[in-house]
Amino acid sequence: MRPLLAVLAALLLLASSLHAETLVAEPDGLWQGAMHGPTPKTLKGATVVDDAALLQLLDGHPLLIDVGPADRKPASLSASAIWLPVHRSIPGAVWLPGAGSGTPDAQFAAAFRARIAALADGSADRPIVVFCHPDCWGSWNAAKRLVGLGYAHVYWYPGGIEGWQTAHETEVVEPGPAWSPPQEKKTSP
Repeated sequence: MRPLLAVLAALLLLASSLHAETLVAEPDGLWQGAMHGPTPKTLKGATVVDDAALLQLLDGHPLLIDVGPADRKPASLSASAIWLPVHRSIPGAVWLPGAGSGTPDAQFAAAFRARIAALADGSADRPIVVFCHPDCWGSWNAAKRLVGLGYAHVYWYPGGIEGWQTAHETEVVEPGPAWSPPQEKKTSP
């Protein structure tokens, strides 16, 4: 009987630790760790939306911001090899690769603020939906920045492009015009 109780206790401990891993607390500020990994289920000041809610929002023509990173040329390809990556997104989205960085750099923050203000026509009331990929801190960070900038209707779609494409069409997009985030400063050792 004791071995069975020990096995049950171990299983309960394992199940509770797995459940605890999926419950990620919101950081106080922007996330500056690895961009891919479990994210919170919430975002203070924003509304978290699923597929059904996103479909309803689309009727109101929100600003769709895709902050998915740009694919990098594999190091195994020679410098002369042709590299033509394709980025697919939700139709009508503006792709701002790298805009979900958690960097505290003031130039980056200013570039983000200016680009979003231009896209929203200066209106802090325009609904804005931010997304990336599942388990992507980039979209969480970008939505958090928007909340901090005073945008009143910020929506975070954590399902991302992959969540969308399970039931809907995507389209090939190019990086949004006028978006070139400042390069983060590298410190030498």
